[in-house]
Amino acid sequence: MTNSRRDFIKTVSVVAATGAIGTRGLGSVDRLFAAAQPSVGDPTYRELTQVALDAARAAGASYSDIRISARRSQGVRTRENQLQGINDSDTLGFGIRALANGAWGFAASNILTKDVVAQVARDAVAIAKANSTVQLKPIILAPTSVATGEWKSPIKIDPFDVPIGEKVDLLLAANAAAMKVNGARFVTSNMFFLREEKTLATSDGTFVVQTIYRAQPSMNVTAAAKGDFQSRQSNDVAPMGLGYEYITDVNFVGRAPQWANEAVEKLSAKSVDVGRYDLVLHPTHLWLTIHESVAHPTELDRAEGFEANYAGTSFVAPPEKMLGKLKFGSKLMNIRGDRTQHGSLSAIGWDDEGVKPDEFMIIKEGVLQDYQTTREQAMQLDWWYKSQGRPTRSHGCSYAQSWQDVQFQRMPNVSLLPGDKDISYEDIIAATDRGIAIIGDGSFSIDQQRYNAQFGGQVFYEIKGGKIVGMLKDVAYQMRTPDFWGSLDMIGGEKSYFLGGAFSDGKGQPSQANAISHGCVPSRFRNINVINTGRKA
Repeated sequence: MTNSRRDFIKTVSVVAATGAIGTRGLGSVDRLFAAAQPSVGDPTYRELTQVALDAARAAGASYSDIRISARRSQGVRTRENQLQGINDSDTLGFGIRALANGAWGFAASNILTKDVVAQVARDAVAIAKANSTVQLKPIILAPTSVATGEWKSPIKIDPFDVPIGEKVDLLLAANAAAMKVNGARFVTSNMFFLREEKTLATSDGTFVVQTIYRAQPSMNVTAAAKGDFQSRQSNDVAPMGLGYEYITDVNFVGRAPQWANEAVEKLSAKSVDVGRYDLVLHPTHLWLTIHESVAHPTELDRAEGFEANYAGTSFVAPPEKMLGKLKFGSKLMNIRGDRTQHGSLSAIGWDDEGVKPDEFMIIKEGVLQDYQTTREQAMQLDWWYKSQGRPTRSHGCSYAQSWQDVQFQRMPNVSLLPGDKDISYEDIIAATDRGIAIIGDGSFSIDQQRYNAQFGGQVFYEIKGGKIVGMLKDVAYQMRTPDFWGSLDMIGGEKSYFLGGAFSDGKGQPSQANAISHGCVPSRFRNINVINTGRKA
């Protein structure tokens, strides 16, 4: 570390301690903040939640819940040998949701006193009663078990306990390793961390406390030669619901030269010939295709038209004509929803309605079986669950990004399950005569019904006679969702399973973001149309 960088980091630490970075001071100020406010899980919070529930009931609510949430996020950004910035912020407050006269009301505040909590509860009920005058049909909630307890992400090292200087050193060391590759011209790298401490109480009797962590390292290397620029992003290192140990375990410094070399190799890669190819999609790429073409269209609110104004609708609609009937893909396609996978971004103990999530099949052997649901939405599929001899219950998909946002249906982990044979990525390549292998996700476009789409990637390799014969560039493939998934004819086994994901997936008005993981295995799709994105008309 140079003296100037030491001085900068020292200055940053002092500024953070005085509150100039973030909404409040952090680091040492965490201790000051903790002294001013009770920690999540403190008995004071239980008392405040009871005040809220009592006030809502007295005002006429048939159901109510209160979430008290403290969120802290931190980002560190570097470029080549420079620290570009540090963001560190936190927020604390509560939100109350009330059901009255068959309609929802919601109100929130960042002032945690008994009087304010009681007034906000009454405000939520008043809003619900006002909304009931235009409610077409009363909201009914599916039953759920009363829950009590605590849950915490399975971290080993709290990222907020790690000094900023250590994080900066790691990123700059990774940058230096990438820049040693001949032809690498630019490199940026980042770390982002989130910790949310959340208390939820409901009028059903649920009281749960959760501490959720997320971590993401990222790098982008750009190579340049003769006016051509090619980049490689490190998106085969996915964000995870883990602690700082994940940052060190992925060997960011050791992998940086590989990403730089691939960026350089893309400069001399052959531009793809348009046509139809068998695609061998690595899971570091396929997770995004699953997210856009499978996970989004099976959100029940989207399928029923409630997202049409902002996010679009779904070709997987209406439910009564699709469930048990829609052939979404080949028999190798088994898609599961869950919020339990170790280290996944959607992993929780309970959702924001106090529901303990289950594992559920969205697609089984290529046929649609279910949608993502909350307690309210599950009742809309009551007829289907009864016909299948299944209990009508929420799948635990309720989520709000912050205390000041109302919870609604958000995506769980949505994953393509492995096949029953021990098949690897290399095995699929060896079984492919003429194809293209794609690693890493890239740009994409998809229509508002999630039916027609186009996907790029990070690196592309030509396959001939079961062997990789060289790198390609300018590759994108086009698809119609059911046709694409119907062409799936080979998938990897359990050992090839990979968990990809996104830190920020937007939905709703006002828009909220949630984090989700998508597990999958390498897969082959036959006879897919490939276009050349680099050709000029």
